Amino acid sequence: MHAADSHDLIRVLGARVNNLKDVSVELPKRRLTVFTGVSGSGKSSLVFGTIAAESQRLINETYSAFVQGFMPTLARPEVDVLEGLTTVLLVDQERMGANPRSTVGTATDASAMLRILFSRLGQPHIGPPNAFSFNVPSVRASGAITVERGAGKTRTEKATFTRLGGMCPRCEGMGSVTDFDVSALYDDSKSLNEGALTIPGYSSDGWYGRIFRGCGFFDPDTPIRRYTKKELHDLLYKEPTKIKVDGINLTYEGLIPKIQKSFLSKDVDALQPHIRAFVERAVTFTVCPECDGTRLSQAARSSKIGKINIADACAMQISDLAGWVRGLDEPPVGPLLAALGETLDSFVEIGLGYLSLDRPTGTLSGGEAQRVKMIRHLGSALTDVTYVFDEPTIGLHPHDVQRMNDLLLGLRDKGNTVLVVEHEPETIAIADHVVDLGPGAGTAGGTVCFEGTVKGLRASGTLTGHHLDDRAALKETVRTPTGTLEIRGATAHNLRDVDVDIPLGVLVVVTGVAGSGKSSLMQGSIPAGSGVVSIDQGAIRGSRRSNPATYTGLLDPIRKAFAKANGVKPALFSANSEGACPNCNGAGVIYTDLAMMAGVATTCEECEGKRFQASVLDYHLGGRDISEVLAMPVTEAEEFFGAGEARTPAAHKILDRLADVGLGYLSLGQPLTTLSGGERQRLRLATHMAEKGGVYVLDEPTSGLHLADVEQLLGLLDRLVDSGKSVIVIEHHQAVMAHADWIIDLGPGAGHDGGRVVFEGTPADLVAARSTLTGEHLAAYVGT
Repeated sequence: MHAADSHDLIRVLGARVNNLKDVSVELPKRRLTVFTGVSGSGKSSLVFGTIAAESQRLINETYSAFVQGFMPTLARPEVDVLEGLTTVLLVDQERMGANPRSTVGTATDASAMLRILFSRLGQPHIGPPNAFSFNVPSVRASGAITVERGAGKTRTEKATFTRLGGMCPRCEGMGSVTDFDVSALYDDSKSLNEGALTIPGYSSDGWYGRIFRGCGFFDPDTPIRRYTKKELHDLLYKEPTKIKVDGINLTYEGLIPKIQKSFLSKDVDALQPHIRAFVERAVTFTVCPECDGTRLSQAARSSKIGKINIADACAMQISDLAGWVRGLDEPPVGPLLAALGETLDSFVEIGLGYLSLDRPTGTLSGGEAQRVKMIRHLGSALTDVTYVFDEPTIGLHPHDVQRMNDLLLGLRDKGNTVLVVEHEPETIAIADHVVDLGPGAGTAGGTVCFEGTVKGLRASGTLTGHHLDDRAALKETVRTPTGTLEIRGATAHNLRDVDVDIPLGVLVVVTGVAGSGKSSLMQGSIPAGSGVVSIDQGAIRGSRRSNPATYTGLLDPIRKAFAKANGVKPALFSANSEGACPNCNGAGVIYTDLAMMAGVATTCEECEGKRFQASVLDYHLGGRDISEVLAMPVTEAEEFFGAGEARTPAAHKILDRLADVGLGYLSLGQPLTTLSGGERQRLRLATHMAEKGGVYVLDEPTSGLHLADVEQLLGLLDRLVDSGKSVIVIEHHQAVMAHADWIIDLGPGAGHDGGRVVFEGTPADLVAARSTLTGEHLAAYVGT
């Protein structure tokens, strides 16, 4: 045996990242290893925080110091030995950027290839590839240029310059134009001095108020309804104009252009909640009348190959577009057609053939975004690479899981090491090697419970082993609806004029293969004002200073209880306010930026990572100081605030809800940036449970949940329904389907093969009929 062939293991010794307790594992190379365990048991800390992070850090160190200066700096993970690492390629579930200009085509380079294709073959020929890009505006300029003639002589010549872009001039490449409901901007019965403006941040005594009062274009004491046409135009639409107010030079601009620049240039979902509520009230987005929502200029739409222009090609379903590209016989652009065909075929292979290239990336689900990122790796010529996948079956119907399994095995068979964090029994079953972490979550986890084959896992006494062959039974009786939510003529994305009555007061599951139109129905078609609280898996916006206590509003009653017990003010008990340690400003760690060397986060020496001033820690409640309370897991805090000296009903109520959604293991002060997608969604669910909304729409709440946690989730959904709420769940997990009172199945296929309701009724009827793909898989699952 050659010495080089002896390195066929990745060895991890003594890993202590996050909650890992000196974990040591040996992972076989060129095999498929699946990591299992309950949520929060340390799977991601081992795979992402240790193995992937160290590989990335070592690769970064091979670049020159100059290049390293531009890269994110990574600290070495807390681990004693890491041997046998190879290059790691991460495919995670981060949503793709929700930039309004980003589409599936721009994110995968398919659009770039299409643009080159049209610039070469399109008739009439209009210009280079940029002429087909909706992100490039057309520019014209003319003026004088100075030409040097040698010996210090120069001559001035007149020159004109044009650059042809493909952006629609009316909507600036956004595909939609905005109309304002003026009544939501101001109260026309009041004058400006009486506070007529109802836009967030535009109070009459603020900075904007001073500009509007002192600009001189209208009288600030006249009610707005008495303005002349010119005055109203100046208030709403006036172009930027230089003015002087109280001796200060300022620029005055009408309300509408100002709002467009400050609020509408950002993605609506990224705005603060009160601003988003204002935008939803005041602004309606309508399809641009000039480009019909294609984002492209008239010239770009006029150039065609056959009868198809680039807007038609981008709007086609990708599986159809792949067929059209294969039908083009143009030897001069042969290599380009081959490359484009391969990219489009990868979409179909990976189960995304139902998307179109003009679909905005912000509308993709977490599972879809992850699979779009996989496209780059499928045709790759690299081998002996370590691929790390984070729950690749999220958002997949059981019918699609098999396809994903084939992809993972395909990557392994090319000679790559594949590491997968996964809860889905069908994917665990194909593993060559399994590492089960646990036994519990948070501080109760972080150890290896089992390492070996799937057969060994089944026989082991671990929690995952117990639940691996779990099968849910159909419910004996189903609840009776108390009313209906009517959806009529839904046509969002691929829906085909769908009419459906959703029963209220029961647990409804909306299911169907990926791309069949579930999210379009539940998020794009529910009539406004029906009291629906929608909880998806979007990221929670928060810095490393935010934690479950600040996000859920739990810190307020805790601060007040501490303040009351000690006779001081509540602000002392906030690490972001007066009580913060002056050395680290309440962050608990000090970040040292070492230019191109790895930036180091060291625990603050003054507060020892507790984030508070020493004097604040002298105040106690129930024998504990504030830093000890924030270090408690939810379950312990629930007992602490439930009885005795520290009894605080307001805090106890919020903690109850956190424990209800299965987050009992989270510590109150854990930074939000360290939570997984499933944890974030459940944290949002806990905060929304207090709202008065009567209908909850949950988007795949089982994502990231261990088989044992799914039972707890079903219990929570039952409690919500029994308390008089209506719960609608978009879900692929068979245990949730079996537990439903009513199922709405969309399909039969994805994209234009879907978009219809193929079944409505109880789970028992669906299993008995077996008329749809979902029915077949559910019947196999419950074992009838």
